[in-house]
Amino acid sequence: MRGLPPLELREELEELVVALFRRQLLMEHDDELDQELSYFDLGMTSLRLMEVKKALEQRLGIDIDATLLFNRPTVEQLLDHLTETVLTADSTAAPVPAPAAAPVPASG
Repeated sequence: MRGLPPLELREELEELVVALFRRQLLMEHDDELDQELSYFDLGMTSLRLMEVKKALEQRLGIDIDATLLFNRPTVEQLLDHLTETVLTADSTAAPVPAPAAAPVPASG
């Protein structure tokens, strides 16, 4: 996901996050997930929320502070935060050096 333009990144993150929440809530793929309801109003438990956190950390390669989940208690707010975090990580990452050019053989 890293390196994607912001809109595409948001869409990819939304697909991932919604899928993880649906799985924890035992929802079908086509069941509607209200992204503006709090996690607990959706039926999440603290344990299930920590499972989502762990899966996101593994998939995205970032650390997510557990208090974030309680300070931003909706899927929509979590998506906002994750999008900003991944974009920030992309912009502060050290550039990958270009491969060294092959030496030119001496003519002669």
